[in-house]
Amino acid sequence: MTRSAERHVLQFCHGYDGPFLDCARQYASLFAGTGYRVTTVFLTGAADSEVAAACASDEVLFMEYSSKAIRGLKLGAIGDLRKIAASRNFSFCIAHRFKPIYIALLGTSLPVIGVHHAFEDYKRGTRKLFAHIFRKRLSLLGVSDAVRDDMRRCLPKWPQERIQTLYNRIDVSALQFSQVSAREARETLGLAADAWIVGNVGRLHPDKDQATLLHGFAAALPGLPGNSQLVILGKGRLEQDLKELARELGIGDRVLFLGQVPDARNYFRAFDVFALSSDHEPFGMVLLEAMAAGVPLLATACGGAKEVVEGVGILFPLGDAQHLAQGLQHLAGMDDQQRLQCAEMMLDRLRERFSDRAVRDTFWHLPQVTDLAPRG
Repeated sequence: MTRSAERHVLQFCHGYDGPFLDCARQYASLFAGTGYRVTTVFLTGAADSEVAAACASDEVLFMEYSSKAIRGLKLGAIGDLRKIAASRNFSFCIAHRFKPIYIALLGTSLPVIGVHHAFEDYKRGTRKLFAHIFRKRLSLLGVSDAVRDDMRRCLPKWPQERIQTLYNRIDVSALQFSQVSAREARETLGLAADAWIVGNVGRLHPDKDQATLLHGFAAALPGLPGNSQLVILGKGRLEQDLKELARELGIGDRVLFLGQVPDARNYFRAFDVFALSSDHEPFGMVLLEAMAAGVPLLATACGGAKEVVEGVGILFPLGDAQHLAQGLQHLAGMDDQQRLQCAEMMLDRLRERFSDRAVRDTFWHLPQVTDLAPRG
């Protein structure tokens, strides 16, 4: 084994719930063919062989801490990570979200690349101070320019080159292979074959602002096909409120709440349009999943969603139900040729900006990476 093949990268993740298992895969795949071996460590969550297999890592370790056990100083987790770090020739650590970044910096002497998936992670003064103390070993990545710029505003004394963007991404071919046909998707979800369907996938939470989506759909209905439906996949604390709002708007029979659907990304071809009404989405992985399915997009012009959709879909101002309605009516008027052209544009965008290959090239040219990890 050559010396370059013996180098190791430590990836430290909070857990593997929701999108974070694929985030682990995304970052591990950056090192394919580079001579680095990737050890992925999950702070929370029970050991799971299926999770380990999905990580694209050479080694997967589960600390199996409960959320309660990692409150406060997290001394146990710090000690455990210290032992793991001492057991391999790690060149650096990639840590996702603030808590793993905190533990990685206190538990190892490694350079840490901290990946942030949300806004305002450094709004609190204590976190700003912590980041400042470790600024020589810490560099930061946001999953969108919007998240990156939020961190730069919170840490104005940091050199800008130490806070960069690395987009979330997908394995385009693998996702498209897993996405079933429109007919099969509708059968699985219990949707009519002849309906014109607006789809939405996400938690029923104020951040997702499905209330604006309901208002916009109601306003758009006179200009939509007669068999139009709004289909919402997801659960959350606003479910009853949103159902009541749909009834108040007179569209209760047009809106279907399907709840939590396992592997929902595989059924996006059931939709004629995908609409995301979120309030400052940090990125919006569901947008990539809709693009892979060839479904025209409508999204709020804020947060990371704008960076994904601009130029290949329709954007509307946050909370603006009237412009959302106009966007739905415009997309309903597309003919088959226009939909095909739209799908091709979205696929080009995925390959150029949000594919594993495109982001791998970006990663290896980031200043914080070129400083730490010469390839070969």
